[in-house]
Amino acid sequence: MRTWWRGVWLALCCATASAAEPQVVFEDKFDGKLGEGWTWLRENADAHRLKDGALEIRVEPGVAHNVKNALVRPAPDRSKGKFAIEVTVANTVKPTQQFEQAGITWYCGGKPVFKLVKELIDGGLFIIPGKKPMAAESVQLRLVVTADSWTAQYRPDGKGEFETAGSGKLPAPKDDQVSIQCYNGPANAEHWIRFDDFRILQLAD
Repeated sequence: MRTWWRGVWLALCCATASAAEPQVVFEDKFDGKLGEGWTWLRENADAHRLKDGALEIRVEPGVAHNVKNALVRPAPDRSKGKFAIEVTVANTVKPTQQFEQAGITWYCGGKPVFKLVKELIDGGLFIIPGKKPMAAESVQLRLVVTADSWTAQYRPDGKGEFETAGSGKLPAPKDDQVSIQCYNGPANAEHWIRFDDFRILQLAD
């Protein structure tokens, strides 16, 4: 009898643990081609490429409202739960232009309303929001969203636990989209950003 109950207990524990694990909604490793569902915003075909198992986008001049080569896809319905968007971002050369940046942007109703980026500000590299110092060449960004909130997280070189850069409120869901993009690049130099291991996860509440 004890053996039987132990088996039931183990099964329940395993089921609970499995239910608590993040569920992959979408992932793209950019290994030779783009996954289904992506579209380009203001595409410049000469300034993006798939190379060595990652997506590379040249950091061109521009800002949030006119960014070139933003890669956009429909966001998960955050009214139905908590989700995380993850991507690894790496500089191929050191940024030099003030506010040169790369990362994740959230769109609501066709407008950019939030960004989680690695950005050059006054000669230093930071995670924005929060202005957390970020000297590592590569960083894994993680944006957690709910029906009305965001939490920005990051891991230098994709190692260790995620650190929180900041949190706040999002407007109500309205044709939400998520984008990986880079902008405020120099006009007279080729700076490329590598994006890899993009994932959308549904998290346990």
